[in-house]
Amino acid sequence: MCEPNCTSCHSMANNLQKACLFLRNVAVWVKVVQDNLRRCSDGRLYFSPQSGFPSLSLFPSVSPYRSPMTQQNFDVNSVARNWRVDAKQTASPKELVETLFASDVLTLDQLKARLSKSDFRKLQATAARGETLDASIADTVALAMKTWAMEKGATHYTHWFQPLTGSTAEKHDSFLNPAGDGVAIMSFSGKELIQAEPDASSFPSGGLRATFEARGYTAWDPSSPAFIVRHANGATLYIPSVFASWKGEALDLKTPLLRSVEALNKAVSPALELFGASEGTRVGSTLGAEQEYFLITEEYFYRRPDLIMTGRTLFGARPPRGQELEDHYFGAIPDRVLSFMTDAETQLYALGIPVKTRHNEVAPGQFEIAPIFEDSNIAADHQQLMMQVLRTTARKYGLVCLLHEKPFAGVNGSGKHCNWSMGTDHGENLLDPGDTPSENMQFLFFCAAVIKAVDDYQALLRACVASASNDWRLGANEAPPAILSVFLGDELTDIFERILSGEGGSSHSAGLMGLGSQVLPEIPVHAGDRNRTSPFAFTGNKFEFRAVGSSQSISFPVTVLNASIAESVEQLTGELQGKLRSGADLAHAVTEVVRDTYKKYQRIVFNGDGYSEAWHQEAEKERGLLNLRTTLDAVERLTDPKNLELFEKHGILNERELVARQEIMYDIYFKTVNIEGETTQYMAQTQILPAAVTYLGELGRAGESRAVQGISGEVTRLADELYDALDGLRTVNNDLGGEEVHEKAYHMRDRVLPAMHEVRAAADKLEGIMSFKHWPMPTYRQMLFVK
Repeated sequence: MCEPNCTSCHSMANNLQKACLFLRNVAVWVKVVQDNLRRCSDGRLYFSPQSGFPSLSLFPSVSPYRSPMTQQNFDVNSVARNWRVDAKQTASPKELVETLFASDVLTLDQLKARLSKSDFRKLQATAARGETLDASIADTVALAMKTWAMEKGATHYTHWFQPLTGSTAEKHDSFLNPAGDGVAIMSFSGKELIQAEPDASSFPSGGLRATFEARGYTAWDPSSPAFIVRHANGATLYIPSVFASWKGEALDLKTPLLRSVEALNKAVSPALELFGASEGTRVGSTLGAEQEYFLITEEYFYRRPDLIMTGRTLFGARPPRGQELEDHYFGAIPDRVLSFMTDAETQLYALGIPVKTRHNEVAPGQFEIAPIFEDSNIAADHQQLMMQVLRTTARKYGLVCLLHEKPFAGVNGSGKHCNWSMGTDHGENLLDPGDTPSENMQFLFFCAAVIKAVDDYQALLRACVASASNDWRLGANEAPPAILSVFLGDELTDIFERILSGEGGSSHSAGLMGLGSQVLPEIPVHAGDRNRTSPFAFTGNKFEFRAVGSSQSISFPVTVLNASIAESVEQLTGELQGKLRSGADLAHAVTEVVRDTYKKYQRIVFNGDGYSEAWHQEAEKERGLLNLRTTLDAVERLTDPKNLELFEKHGILNERELVARQEIMYDIYFKTVNIEGETTQYMAQTQILPAAVTYLGELGRAGESRAVQGISGEVTRLADELYDALDGLRTVNNDLGGEEVHEKAYHMRDRVLPAMHEVRAAADKLEGIMSFKHWPMPTYRQMLFVK
C-alpha cells in the first residue's frame, strides 16, 4: 500500500496525463488534416486550413499556414468558405433603443445623476454652450468618470487625440495606484483628467518643435463625451482630447476644429440677430460623413505585399468584368458581409454613433455606411471610431477592410462625402430652404455666403482634401474633379437668376409624380436633380463636400469649411448692416446683398457634367477657376497670404501652425509615394520577374510547337520590357531628388510615379498572357469577386 503523496504514483499519473494529452492532440491533428486536405488541378495534395489551426503545445514549431502548397496555387473554394460567425452580435429593436444605444458613452444624463446640481450646471455650460471650464469641478467629474468606467469594466484610461498623422493616438494608464504595504487603490484625479503629458517627439510637427523637444500636452475636450472601448480581455476609458506643444501650439487636428466652430458662431450669430434670432443664440456646424470602403478576403490581402505596405494594389490587370454591368450597386448584401455590418453597427450603436444607412456601392467588393447629422466636433470623433471599428470587425469574419481611396484600378474609388450645414442650439438648420425657398431670405443669405466662400477659397478647399491616395480618385467614377464648383440644382439656380434679373420668385414647383399604375402612389418630386460629379453640391438642406477621401480625417476639411464660411458670412453681414443703417428695410437689403453676391460669384456655380473635357476648358479658360490637378499643386497654395490671413484673423491657426501643416503634407506625400515606389520595385524584382522566368523555363521544356514559340516570344518580350522599366524605377528610387522635403516630394510626383506606371504596365500585360498557376499573387478577379 503506497503512502499518501507517494512520489512514484504522482510521477506515473503525470506521465499518463501527458500520454492522454498527446493522443488527444494527435486525434485533433488528424481530423484537421482530413478536413482541410485539398487537391490541386495537377493532382497534388496540399493542406489549406479553413478556420485556423488548433493550438497544439506538443508541436510548437508547426505553423498553421505552412503547407506544401506553392504560393501560386490559391484554392478559391477554400477561401470562399473560410469564415464563420463565432458569436452573434445582434440586438432586438427594443434593446437598441432602451439598452444598447450609447450604453458605452458617458452622456450628460449619466453625469447629471452622478454630480451635484451646481457642478453639473458648470460642466453643462462648457459642454453645451462653450463656456470656459471651471477647474474647481475637475476632481468631482474625474471621480464620477472613474466610477462609471469601472462599472463598465474599465481598468485603464487614455487621452485619445488626433495628431497630424491623420489617425488617432492613445497612451493607456491604469486606474490602479500602489498605496503601500502591498495595498493598491483605484484612483483618478481632476489633474489627470484635465491634462496628460505624452512623449511628443515622434509625432509630426512640421518644424513647430525639434525632435529633442519631446514635451507635449493632451487636454480634455469636455464638448465631446468620454466613452468605453472594449477588447477581448477588458475595457478602457477613452477621453477625447486635444494635443499641443509645450509652447501651446496645436499639434493636432482637433484644436483648430474647435477654434473654427467658435469662429463660425461669432460670425453667424450677429447675422441671425438681424433676422430676428434671440440674443445669445449659439451656432455650430453639423456634419454627416458617408464612409465608403472595400472588403476583401483576408487570405488574399496577406498574399499581396502592396496591399499590406500601401493599402492599394500596385499591380493588377483588369478582369473581364468589373463594374460594367452596374449590378453591384444597391444589390443584395452577401450574408458574410451583412453579418460583418450588423456586428460593426452593434458596436457603433453602443458608442453612440447614429449609423443609419448601409448598402453595396458601385464597385464589386465596395460598400458604404453613413450616420445622420451630429455636431461637427463629435462627428469628427465618431468618424475616427467608425474607421477603427470597421477595420477590427472585418478581421473577425476573415475579411480586411480597405479604406484607401483607390485600392483597385479601373473601378470606383472610395470617398467620404461630408454633408455640412449650420444649425443653432435651438435645432434650426440654417440651410433648410423650407417649402418656399424663394421667400426664405435668411436661407438665401446664408446660401449666398457659401457660394462666395467656395469661390474665394478654392485653393484652400482643394488643399484640405489633398493626398497622394486621393489623387488616384479625383476626377472619375463618381468622384468629383479637382476643379471646385457649386451645384445648386435647377430650382435654386432659377431663384438666384431671377433675383439677379430683378424678377424674383421661382418658376419651379415640386408637385407629385404619377408612376403609371393605379396601385402605385403618387410621389413628391424634388424641384431639382442631384449631381454626382460636383465637388460641392446642395442636396436639400445641406452641402455635400464630395472631394474628401475615404481614409482621411474629416477634421481639417470641416475646419476649412467653418473658417471660410465664417469669413464670408461676416463680410456679407457687414454689407447687410450698412444697407440697414442707410434706411433700407430687411427684405430689400437682403435681396440686394444676395443679388450682388451672386452676380460676382456666379462663375463658381455649375450644374452640368463635371467630368466632361468641355467643362474643364470652360472652367479654366472662360471662368478662371483653378484646376489644381495634383496634391502638390494644391499644397503649395495652402499658405497663400489670403489663407494665412483667414486663419489668423479668426484665431484658428497662426502662421507657424499653418506652415507646419504644409510641411507635414509635403512629407507625408513624399513618404507615401516613396514606400509605393520601393514596394513596386520589390514585388517586380522578387515575385513577378522570377515567375516569368520560371514560366519561360517550363515553356522551353514543352517542345517546339508554334504555340509554344509564340507564347515564349511574347513572354520574353514583356519580361524584357519589365526588366528595363524596373531598371528605370530602381534608378529614380535610389535618387530621392534632393535634401529638402519639397524637392523629394516633387521628385516622387514627376519621376517615381511615371516609373512605377511603366513597371505596372509591363507587369499587367504579363499577367494577361502567363499561365494562371504561375502568377505569384491573387488577381483582381479573385479579390473583387470571391466573398
